[in-house]
Amino acid sequence: MQRFEIINKIGDKYHVGNLENGEFSYPKALKSIGINIKDYQMGQSGKNHDYLDIRFENERLVVLVETKNWFSKWDTKKIQKQLREYVRYEKVYTSKKIVAILAETDGDDVWTWYGQSVIIDEEHREKKRNTLLSFEEYEEICFGKVNNKIKVVDSIKRLNEMMHSDGISENLRSQFVGTCLLALKNNLIYKDIKKTIDEDGIELSPQQVVIKNIQSILTGLLAQSQTLDKAKKLGILNDKVLKDQDITSLTYDELKSILSYIDTNVVPYINDKNTAGQDLLNLFFTTFNKYVGKSDKNQAFTPDHICDFMSKAVGVNKNSRILDPCCGSGSFLVRAMTDAMDDCDTEDERERVKRKQIYGIEYEYGAYGLSSTNMLIHGDGNSNIIQSSMFEKEQWIKDANINIVLMNPPYNATKKHCNPNYVSTWVNKQKEDPSKGFHYVYWAAQHVSKNAKLAVLLPMQAAIGTSSEVKRFKKKMLKDYTLDAVFSLPNEIFYPGAAAVACCMIFDLSQSHEHSNRDTFFGYFKEDNFIKRKGLGRVEKMDNKGRSMWESTKQKWLDLYKNRREVPGLSVMHKVNEKDEWLAEAYMETDYSTLTDRDFQTTINEYLSYMIKGR
Repeated sequence: MQRFEIINKIGDKYHVGNLENGEFSYPKALKSIGINIKDYQMGQSGKNHDYLDIRFENERLVVLVETKNWFSKWDTKKIQKQLREYVRYEKVYTSKKIVAILAETDGDDVWTWYGQSVIIDEEHREKKRNTLLSFEEYEEICFGKVNNKIKVVDSIKRLNEMMHSDGISENLRSQFVGTCLLALKNNLIYKDIKKTIDEDGIELSPQQVVIKNIQSILTGLLAQSQTLDKAKKLGILNDKVLKDQDITSLTYDELKSILSYIDTNVVPYINDKNTAGQDLLNLFFTTFNKYVGKSDKNQAFTPDHICDFMSKAVGVNKNSRILDPCCGSGSFLVRAMTDAMDDCDTEDERERVKRKQIYGIEYEYGAYGLSSTNMLIHGDGNSNIIQSSMFEKEQWIKDANINIVLMNPPYNATKKHCNPNYVSTWVNKQKEDPSKGFHYVYWAAQHVSKNAKLAVLLPMQAAIGTSSEVKRFKKKMLKDYTLDAVFSLPNEIFYPGAAAVACCMIFDLSQSHEHSNRDTFFGYFKEDNFIKRKGLGRVEKMDNKGRSMWESTKQKWLDLYKNRREVPGLSVMHKVNEKDEWLAEAYMETDYSTLTDRDFQTTINEYLSYMIKGR
């Protein structure tokens, strides 16, 4: 297939070259963003390959094509190595998903790679993808069909209703669903089960047989993971979930119906072998957590898309060693693990990420089990998730050599959850954390690598700093660390859980704010293109082509932040100290070009309403 035929087949409108002959120069591309390609060349003997034959892209996907006349005339390992180098450069150049292709020009053979890490070798080649597809078809492979996501999200409400009807308590449902999903993904047998006799001669009912099958799968998975605290994790999943009275009292028909519903309406729509499937899996798990926990207004489940943004904002990659010291259901860790593995070149690198680079601590016993289950569902990565207070794990954290912290600490923690040394300074009548979570942040910053980055969600009170304790911790943070960025986030970001209005702060822990002597980036990121949907919380909007509007929004946010762009109504750079408000609203210009007559009328109506109520 000739070059022009390849371009026409994949799609000329997506073709992007930066040389006169249509090739793509990675030295030139990387130089345009201030990077020297030599820093990313492997340094091995032999020729370095810098010029890709054909490149295609849109706002979320890149397709790389390297052509050879006949594959049989080339050394397979050498041409795969060449493509592997282009993939490595592309990961540095953009954060987009990648499809990598070797194509014959004198023949018709095509070799294709895609997936979570785009590992270019014979083992990971997609053997069934031996012809060229259109760019749109590659998009569908990498991101899945839109109705898959809708199908999975819609299943949550029905599943919750089923378990409510079956008498499963609300605080048990999320972990039970996670356990079922984990077992089903590992070939659980649950249909046409009959009474049986176990090895001890005890008669087991069909539902008891199914539960025992689930237990066997869990035991095998945890044994394979070589996990810390294996017995404790098994104990939570077994005693606190599978042996709970709400579960043991289910009839076989009820248990089979729940499993069948998940098997039919969730499992087929999740392909966890690629990033899109991992995203969908995390969306299901976190949305279900939020939905069943909506009655507790103190629960602040971090939405998956915000975890995604924060992970990419701090630049998680295959060399990152990530800690969430109050990890809850594990959403930050799942997202960071996925992003780190996306950056990997080999299966060994991916395994190293899962086994040695993901660290989580959770105080609450139930949430600890939830995070362990979540990580197991996503292909393990739970080896270093422990149940404890972060304030008791100082040496454990130091030994982990953490360079990325992602966290969402409790905003109104009671004494038992806080640092005992800090609690000892409280006045007698104080019952909740007066720092609004800031003392968690300061403690974590003190115990990780001095070159680390820390991204945290905190309530607006922490950024405004009206209370004496918040002011004190703002001063302590700037004395040792640099406030790199603050993003004002949507008002109802935790809906339907906690009512707190949150912002994201990013700290550079390598030097003090005064010493860095630089402006802080402030983003007014209030519109994430999510809408409230009854029974499901906030869900993402789709454009008229069925594409996620969040994806383009995320790229815009990241571009503004990473390139320090000031845009009226969206972002501003400003030098601040501990006495200032750490919010874009305090320094940003209004973008009057976006105002409409309706905005004016709304403001007048709100003012009139205020005046009437005031009387």
